[in-house]
Amino acid sequence: MRNIDYFKGKKVTVVGLARSGLACANLLYDLGAQVSVSETQDTPATRASASSLRSPRIKLELGKHSREYIEGRDLIVVSPGVGNSSLPVVWAQESGVPVVSEIEIGWMLCPASIIAVTGSSGKTTVTTLIARVLEAAGKKAFVLGNIGNPFCREVAKISPADFVSLEVSSFQLERIGDFKPGIAVMLNILRNHLDRHKDMREYLEAKKRIFMNQDKNDYLVVNREDETLVEIVKDAKPRVEYFSQSPLRNPNQAAVETVAGILGIKEEVCNKVFADFKGLPHRMEFVAAIDNVRFINDSKATLVESTVWAINNIDSPILLIAGGKDKGVDYKGLLPAAKGRVREVILIGQAKDKIREAFSGKLPLSEAGDLRQAVEMAYKKASSGDCVLLSPMCSSFDMFSDYEERGEVFKQAVLDLAKTVIARESSNRHCEERFLRRSNL
Repeated sequence: MRNIDYFKGKKVTVVGLARSGLACANLLYDLGAQVSVSETQDTPATRASASSLRSPRIKLELGKHSREYIEGRDLIVVSPGVGNSSLPVVWAQESGVPVVSEIEIGWMLCPASIIAVTGSSGKTTVTTLIARVLEAAGKKAFVLGNIGNPFCREVAKISPADFVSLEVSSFQLERIGDFKPGIAVMLNILRNHLDRHKDMREYLEAKKRIFMNQDKNDYLVVNREDETLVEIVKDAKPRVEYFSQSPLRNPNQAAVETVAGILGIKEEVCNKVFADFKGLPHRMEFVAAIDNVRFINDSKATLVESTVWAINNIDSPILLIAGGKDKGVDYKGLLPAAKGRVREVILIGQAKDKIREAFSGKLPLSEAGDLRQAVEMAYKKASSGDCVLLSPMCSSFDMFSDYEERGEVFKQAVLDLAKTVIARESSNRHCEERFLRRSNL
């Protein structure tokens, strides 16, 4: 690591004890900082995280935020879920205490080349593919950031010759200071996260921060087909490289190939990686087929556009499970794709009333109390050859800790349902066999 003495003796509070907060707190403690952690939740999950803190010398509060954890500190590090209106951020601003995100800490310490990927959709796939292309070219690559593996958890293992493929969200970019990737990738801009950002302008400003510290020696990779992106990068200081989809490349592949070209990696390496790539968990993931009804886990689809893509890539009638925490999107955008293809929508979560209003009179609708019940309802309504698709168009934070937990709950519900159906069919066969024997048939 570089700058390893910077945090020695500094008073730092980490706000939030999810994965990135836990990783950051432990790393800063190892580097000699006086670390405190403030977490507004006091749940079994946060208590489990607290038990993984490196030392009892890390000061901890659960279930609240207190001014004493903020005032008089040298630095506040906030998790992505901590908004600008949260008390710790407000108190820090009043006290003149700098506030940064966990990726800023990781960047300060990282000795390797960083490729940062942002956009409204496709980030996880592109971040993963970039790392796989690097590995196929004989490089060591770390897949980190918003993808689920915190930067601070791995930075101590990274060497100067390595690469970091880093997924970054608008929430993380809001609180960078000097963060400066050698290559920044901007995939697209769609209506998103308006539950957090007050309008699209604020959302765009957050996304633009990915290249605010870059200079002429850096690269900015941009989707040529996204007019909004093309406009906002006109005055960017780094060298801008554009990508476009083609008959041979979807937008994600085109972005990865452009990054590979900057790094001098040959096209045939990309071709091999793309051919071998089988997709990611929770993105159009086949779970099981029960009585010729397929169940698809698309829990990562938190935008209408992602669900439209899923519907357009399924060649059978669909029972759609949708809903969760609203992100300020326009659900009516699903209707053209859903017409004639979605047999029914089963609604869950906080956004169900808003989705019902958007779809009322356009699509058959029903409501489930939770995801497990939605799976059972969908199976009962399905016919042979149908597909039950979990593609929520919403974030997961009303019912789950993240989209991964939501996807795992869906998969477990499907597998439990399959066991129940198999057991019932087996019991029915035994009953039939007993009846035939008794009837001498």
